[in-house]
Amino acid sequence: MKNILNTEPTLASMGLIVGVLVGFVLLVVVFVVGIFNGLVGLRNRVKNAYAQIDVQLKRRYDLIPNLVETAKGYMKHESETLEAVINARNQAVSAASTASKDPTAAGAISDLAGADGALTGALGKLMVVMEAYPDLKASENMMQVQEELTSTENRVAFSRQAYNDAVMTYNNKREMFPSNIVAGMFGFKFAQSWELDDEAARDVPKVSF
Repeated sequence: MKNILNTEPTLASMGLIVGVLVGFVLLVVVFVVGIFNGLVGLRNRVKNAYAQIDVQLKRRYDLIPNLVETAKGYMKHESETLEAVINARNQAVSAASTASKDPTAAGAISDLAGADGALTGALGKLMVVMEAYPDLKASENMMQVQEELTSTENRVAFSRQAYNDAVMTYNNKREMFPSNIVAGMFGFKFAQSWELDDEAARDVPKVSF
């Protein structure tokens, strides 16, 4: 009888301990799942924000061949300048295609920003050369392409700012404790913002005369 009485409190204590441990584990699981889902949501917001940039970049890249073709009819001796624009455009298209697969991949956005910056520089040089061709400046087709390109550049700048805001929110969540532990456990990568190399690149390219 004595052994039975001594056993019952022990079993009850063990049951209580097991219950507390199970409850604690469940609490931790719920906590981790909550953080995980929050990180997923913020990462998806980054991808969605990049998708908006991608739409505008594709429109920009589609307009550039029209710009070059129109200019080619007036600038027969400026083939090197025109080829530089097309080559820069093609490199930017390639970088944008890579980034669209996963904008949070290491180097994806920095490569795209570099390629797009090179394209902006090539376009700037083309615009300077165009100043010497008044007939080209007066071309109705050229003015239409310029207007569309300027509008697109403004949309790219707006989308880029929205993307950078989404990246900052995601990275802050990813780096703060205890979210950083969950981010490390499940491989949430650092997302890179779209930084412009210099102040000149921060201005919308002047594509009008």
